[in-house]
Amino acid sequence: MTERDYDVIVLGAGGAGLMAAATAGQSGARVLLIDHADKPGKKILISGGGRCNFTNTGTGPENFLSENPHFAKSALSRYTRWEFVALVERYGIAWHEKTLGQLFCDGSARQIVAMLLEECSRGGVEIRLSTPLGEIGHADGRFEVAGAKAGQLVIATGGPSIPKMGATGVAYDIARRFGLPVVTPRPALVPFTLGDEDALFKAIPGVSFPAVARVGDIAFQEAALFTHKGLSGPAILQVSSYWTPGEPVVLSVLPDAAAVLRAARQEMPRAHLKAALSRHLPARLAEVLAARIGLEQELGNCSDAKLFQAAETLTALTFWPTGTEGYAKAEVTAGGIATAGLSSKTMEARDVPGLYAIGEAVDVTGWLGGYNFQWAWSSGVAAGLAVAERALGGR
Repeated sequence: MTERDYDVIVLGAGGAGLMAAATAGQSGARVLLIDHADKPGKKILISGGGRCNFTNTGTGPENFLSENPHFAKSALSRYTRWEFVALVERYGIAWHEKTLGQLFCDGSARQIVAMLLEECSRGGVEIRLSTPLGEIGHADGRFEVAGAKAGQLVIATGGPSIPKMGATGVAYDIARRFGLPVVTPRPALVPFTLGDEDALFKAIPGVSFPAVARVGDIAFQEAALFTHKGLSGPAILQVSSYWTPGEPVVLSVLPDAAAVLRAARQEMPRAHLKAALSRHLPARLAEVLAARIGLEQELGNCSDAKLFQAAETLTALTFWPTGTEGYAKAEVTAGGIATAGLSSKTMEARDVPGLYAIGEAVDVTGWLGGYNFQWAWSSGVAAGLAVAERALGGR
């Protein structure tokens, strides 16, 4: 054993990597954590508007996308959101719950990064930042990265979403280097772009409204908004993870539209559709929707059939996105290292002993609202415990 030999090298100082390194270190393993970035936890720092939506009280395997929908069950059940909340509270970090079970720091996301770094320190983890990974060697059951050697290697380098933070697809290159299959990556939790036929809506950027957004059989009820380029907002980001090019995105902007329009016809027969919609929706949106529907006569002169047709549009406003805003605006990456090649209990590659993959690098993608961070914590703990057990058993 030389001074440059370790039990495990963890690649990536994001949420999953920090959690895995801290867990392994505190469990007795000699850990080296390497990242090409100059600071740890960069995505953590910008998450949740700088307050880090660090988990969700409703976290379960049904909140995740994967080619194997059962894969996340083991890790999520073995390290739950309440265990991470308990860790946060041990460090005296105040937090609060927003809508839909989302938990945020009262203060700053920097508190979460500081907590994870302290956990690494308590485990004796050595951290090397601004360190290019270079070529990864593998011989005689040992891995070599940036001049350091270890019997185990954890891939925690995330996906290519938010490249301005230094994110890359290096995880997939490493996986392929070792023969692990990769599910085609794609941007997820990402805004849609719309074409010229929807110029009316792109002309009202920043207008937000409650809606039910649907892609196929998947629907989310949250806020939506229009942008200069197209559609965004929580409801839109949620369904974007399920969208495939060529599919429509359907919005219900006024779920009880039929009853609303009938009541408006009776209460304000001299009014036009725009006025009726303005009672329930932002004025600029009401104006655009009225123009889209094209119902020009006074409501009192509208037949039931015409009102029904208008209501159908309001409950099934259909858009055909030209695409998404890509990895630059995607909060996460869907797809990634295929779960078929990994153990759901330990995150170890089935055919490459000592190689693990965790977090966003893996084909497990959470909904918006703290779920992806919980996957980072849970998968990090699973791998951290496994590498420590193997390391201690080999001494």
